[in-house]
Amino acid sequence: MLNIILMGPPGAGKGTHAQWMSTDFQIPHISTGDMFREAMSSGSALGNQIKDIVNRGDLVSDELTCALVKERLSKPDCANGYLLDGFPRTLEQAKAFREMGKEIGRAPNLVVNIAAPDELLVQRITTRRVCPHCGASYNVVTMKPKQEGICDVCGTPLIQRKDDNEESFKVRLANYYKSTAPLLEFYREEGLLHEFDGTVGFVALKKDITALLQEIQK
Repeated sequence: MLNIILMGPPGAGKGTHAQWMSTDFQIPHISTGDMFREAMSSGSALGNQIKDIVNRGDLVSDELTCALVKERLSKPDCANGYLLDGFPRTLEQAKAFREMGKEIGRAPNLVVNIAAPDELLVQRITTRRVCPHCGASYNVVTMKPKQEGICDVCGTPLIQRKDDNEESFKVRLANYYKSTAPLLEFYREEGLLHEFDGTVGFVALKKDITALLQEIQK
């Protein structure tokens, strides 16, 4: 079983690699951003609670975030594994998730971290384009869509996110190193962390990650 946490700084390629990992190994890709949006539109008690907080402009607490993750991972499609992207973001969330995962029989057994130097991350982010409909990600330099400005998957015109500029990105990167990077040491001590070089190119990185996942599945 593959209960995977996917980690790495913004721009490392998590979204790109999550797509094929989910398809090739037939496990749901669970993005916390998507999860929040789905919960808020579902009309559930938890979803409405989160919607009220977001509408006020407040941050969703670790407790509520963990409750939402627990609810999502308890669904039948996660019975044979999952790919969790964007959670946990803090050490407190990671510790809570360790206990909650055991409680529902969905404890993570693998943490995949994709690393890359800051200068490359900045270059990737400022040249990134995304599909506002299906979430597919492209790069105008290294991974162009087949038709310029159009998503290969669903044909929607691509956009550049408002915060995909150098100034905004450096703030996001600083926040990542402050709050999320310490998780790497936590999962290293747990014996779950596997680190990959995000500079080797898509094909080589896919090959390396595939080999690990196949080994874990044996």
